[in-house]
Amino acid sequence: MMSLHQRQQQQQQLPLADAYPLSPRAASYGFFPQRTMSFFGRTGLLALLALLVLLGVFLPWAGPMEGLFFSSTNRERSLSRWRDYTLAQAAAFVAKNSTVIVCAVSQPYIPFLNNWLISIARQRHQDKVLVIAEDYATLYEVNQKWPGHAVLIPPAPDAQTAHKFGSQGFFNFTSRRPRHLLHILELGYNVMYNDVDMVWLADPFSYLEGNHDVYFTDDMAAVKPLNHPHDLPPPGKKGRTYICSCMIFLRPTKGAKEVMKKWIDELQEQPWSKKRKANDQPAFNWALNKTAGQVDLYLLPQAAFPSGGLYFKNDTWVQETKGMHVIIHNNYITGFDKKIKRFRDYGLWLVDDHSHESPLGKM
Repeated sequence: MMSLHQRQQQQQQLPLADAYPLSPRAASYGFFPQRTMSFFGRTGLLALLALLVLLGVFLPWAGPMEGLFFSSTNRERSLSRWRDYTLAQAAAFVAKNSTVIVCAVSQPYIPFLNNWLISIARQRHQDKVLVIAEDYATLYEVNQKWPGHAVLIPPAPDAQTAHKFGSQGFFNFTSRRPRHLLHILELGYNVMYNDVDMVWLADPFSYLEGNHDVYFTDDMAAVKPLNHPHDLPPPGKKGRTYICSCMIFLRPTKGAKEVMKKWIDELQEQPWSKKRKANDQPAFNWALNKTAGQVDLYLLPQAAFPSGGLYFKNDTWVQETKGMHVIIHNNYITGFDKKIKRFRDYGLWLVDDHSHESPLGKM
């Protein structure tokens, strides 16, 4: 019988090319010792026991080790998928009845996004929502929890400055809005745009009467009669109207597209400067004023769509119109903390106790 030392010497003398035979036939040609081992003998049982011990030690680590080596690759693959996701693909994915509900969000606004989504989910319209992410962190975070409902349209603006009202970053952030909306109209969809510092108390779609091109809300705090006209209001002191650019509904008509194009033109003619510190809303009003004779415009009822300057500052009016409110806009105030406090004071900050109602869950 060949000793273990002799077998090792013989194996070391074998050519390296034959160390891994391609088929069982190789063994019959004398490349390996012709010795078999029975699994029912003492040696076989010991080998089997050793194998079981090894499996018991190393199998529990297989998952973590696989995650260590492959999770990074899988994550990159996932991120690449959302980087390449287009507005056309996203709109087709979320659209219901040819309608998309759109918001534009940078990462600091994610708590407001979640609050807004809870209120929309209560009206059963959350599946239509498309989040236009204005930074990659928002794109990945939303799509991780709610795949397909966020898209980023390059180039992404500076996320650090986009949330400061009056800043150039804020102007750059909001001035992208008409281009996004025009693109969706060109794809053939109805589109509702909301800022995310809003809360839905009822379904707004029942208020979109007729087949007008553009629907909008007045940003003034002055009280209107309940049966006020739905035409574009007369211009104010600055020679233009004070329509809010934060709640708009558009049909994919020639007239709606013309308003979006004019809005883009007005933004280019009135760029941000340290002196003016413009935002997108004046340009939207100029676009409405300059196309009013060519486009079918519709002012939504004030009782259903009040400005923050009216709803949060006129308790008498709120009581007189109780039960009529549809979307509440938390404007006429700046700063995250102040907005959240005001929502809380009025029972409209929903994320504290109702995050489970949001498609994003607790963020």
